[in-house]
Amino acid sequence: MRIAISSKSGCGNTTVTKMVSEKLGYKMINFTFRQMAEERNMDFKSFCALAEGNDDIDRELDRRQVEMAMGEENCVLGSRLAIWMLKDADFKVYLKASEKTRAERIYKREGGSFADRYKETQDRDKRDSARYLRIYGINNDGYESIADLIIDTDSRRPEEIRDLIISEAEKKLKVKLVTN
Repeated sequence: MRIAISSKSGCGNTTVTKMVSEKLGYKMINFTFRQMAEERNMDFKSFCALAEGNDDIDRELDRRQVEMAMGEENCVLGSRLAIWMLKDADFKVYLKASEKTRAERIYKREGGSFADRYKETQDRDKRDSARYLRIYGINNDGYESIADLIIDTDSRRPEEIRDLIISEAEKKLKVKLVTN
C-alpha cells in the first residue's frame, strides 16, 4: 500500500503524512528541499533560489522521492507533487487550506511577522506553480482529477485528517489498514 499526500505549503502535509504513517506502521517518505539544502550545507532560502534557476534540482528531488517510495511495500509519501509523481500510489490525497490559514501556520512555525509570511506564501505559490508547469507540465491547482480524496484542512485537526485519510483509503481499497 502506497499512499501519496500532496499540498501547498502550510496545509499540514508533513504533520499528516507522519501521523498516517505512524498509525499504519508504514514508512514515511517526506524528502524535501530543506533536506537537500542540508546535504549541500546551504540555508533553505538560498537553496530555493538556486532551485528556481536549475530544474535539475526539482527533478532530482522528485526522482529520489519516487525511488524511495517504490523501494517500500508500504509507505506514505508526502510532497508538493506526490500525487502526480507517484503514479503507482494506491491512494492519492490532496490537502488544501486558504492562503490566510496557511500563512498563519507558517508564521506560528517560523516566526517573523504575519504580513511577511502571508506575502512569502503567495510568492512561493506563484514560483512553485510556474516551476511545476515549466518542468513537468503540471498545474498543481488541477488536483481534482488526480486525487482520490481532497480535504480542506482549514478547520480540521490533524488527528481528524489522519483518520479520514485512513477511513477513505480503506473504503476505496476495500481493505482494513489499521489492526489496533
